[in-house]
Amino acid sequence: MKENKRILVVGPAWVGDMVMAQSLFITLKQQQPDCQIDVIAPAWTLGLLQRMPEVSLAIEMPLKRGKLGIFARIKLGKSLRSHHYDQAILLPNTWKSALTPFFAKIPLRTGYRGEFRKGLLNDMRRLDETVLLQTVQRFVALADTKQPTIPPSCPFPQFKVSQENQQQVIAKYSINTQTKILALCPGAEFGESKQWPAIYYAKVARDKINSGWQVWLLGSAKDMVIAAEINQLCTGGCVDFCGETNIVEAIDLLSLADAVISNDSGLMHVAAALNKNLIAIYGSSDPEFTPPLSSTAKIIHLGLNCSPCFQRTCPLEHTHCLTEIKPHQVLETLDSFSQE
Repeated sequence: MKENKRILVVGPAWVGDMVMAQSLFITLKQQQPDCQIDVIAPAWTLGLLQRMPEVSLAIEMPLKRGKLGIFARIKLGKSLRSHHYDQAILLPNTWKSALTPFFAKIPLRTGYRGEFRKGLLNDMRRLDETVLLQTVQRFVALADTKQPTIPPSCPFPQFKVSQENQQQVIAKYSINTQTKILALCPGAEFGESKQWPAIYYAKVARDKINSGWQVWLLGSAKDMVIAAEINQLCTGGCVDFCGETNIVEAIDLLSLADAVISNDSGLMHVAAALNKNLIAIYGSSDPEFTPPLSSTAKIIHLGLNCSPCFQRTCPLEHTHCLTEIKPHQVLETLDSFSQE
């Protein structure tokens, strides 16, 4: 096997998937300690790669989500020829994601059979969903040269956060580190069928505020409405960071938290990669498919007959998979961390 192998990974577009992709990067480094791993990523996930020590270079894909951008992908591929990559590993299954490695003239191009990719890929894998149930398993399996017959061992993602990183966000946001911190991540990019009700989050927040905890609300600008609703129900008692931070700052802020409560979202996977005491609330999605990859995470999922439906809005218009998870259940689970 060639020493110092250069590998280009075409990364996924979702934050949670990019976190799980670190399991592949760790596996590649375990197999080939001297390999160089560069990752093509959309702008909104580049910050995640800064906290992954396995990644040598993060390369921005200069396109918005959902854009075909054929000529931009070809141009990027041609610009990467001078890197002389030995292999490309494609995590998305789309046709467009295979264009850049092909035009970069990378000799080995690995990925699953997807949208008309014959010719663009020359190491085409068959995805056996009965063997590779989880997203992370599908990513890690691409590190092997053979078709898997059993699920691969998947190392947990583990973000690197230094004391210097933490001190920077502490100074920027004038954070009090003398009292316990509960971070709430109430948003979900996918849609409302993944969002535990704001009124329930507020009940948990009020309970912990009354117990002397700080409660933080974290999320993107898209989560500002639900965060404002929670904070209003708490009469402004929460610290609302939604829309105020970039992804790197969100990582560093979460690293300061004593516990995290989150929907099935990108920040849930970030909290898992930070090995936080994490409560992950699942509604329309399946914790068997995309679980938080951490030994300190606890999942709350009712497993109703109608779930997982994987729909953005509840087809039955009641969202019982979320509304029947009551605040007292979450608080009891949160308290259980201190008893372990």
